[in-house]
Amino acid sequence: MNRDWLSVYLVMGSVDCNGRDPRDVLQEAISGGITFFQFREKGTGAKVGMEKRKLARELREICKRHNIPFIVNDDIDLALEVKADGVHIGQEDTSFSVVEERLAPGMIIGVSCHTVEEAAAAVDDGADYIGVGPMYFTSTKKDIREVKGPEVISEIRKAGLTVPIVGIGGITVENAEEVLEAGANGVAVISAISKAESAKEAAADFSHIHNIVKN
Repeated sequence: MNRDWLSVYLVMGSVDCNGRDPRDVLQEAISGGITFFQFREKGTGAKVGMEKRKLARELREICKRHNIPFIVNDDIDLALEVKADGVHIGQEDTSFSVVEERLAPGMIIGVSCHTVEEAAAAVDDGADYIGVGPMYFTSTKKDIREVKGPEVISEIRKAGLTVPIVGIGGITVENAEEVLEAGANGVAVISAISKAESAKEAAADFSHIHNIVKN
């Protein structure tokens, strides 16, 4: 897959938008320069059933219009139903082999990793990219693992793994540069964009940092 897709990776569901319409937030973020989108509808007050599927379809259409890859967080049925570009799974989610078997050929599979060993296993399985974190403390995800920081990305690169990496967890405009310099191809962000006063400006700031570090 194209590593540049991971440059500014927005992860978002309706509960992450401070009461705003997630469709508007996504549109703004795309205008600001996000390059990848993961639909993650989890947490207190998250939509379920028909409402969740309707929102997924609407966000998928917005991404499609702007050629932004649309990934679904650990819901293979939903990903297939809305013709998503792929699925992202965690260490405790559906096993890689099951996901790979059920997805259509060519669909992207991303895997959350927290250690060099997990990263190596994901690469052996055939992951298209890995999400490594948490980089910093975050209150967005309640099931947060131990914070290891950008050093774990450096360790993965030193181990010779060339898989595309996106850093995630507590990343802000102030610390994104450290994550990219450690060897990540991009940064995955939730609240720093979805809860920003202007999602467009926040996304543009992350895009600017990425361009400075990587170009």
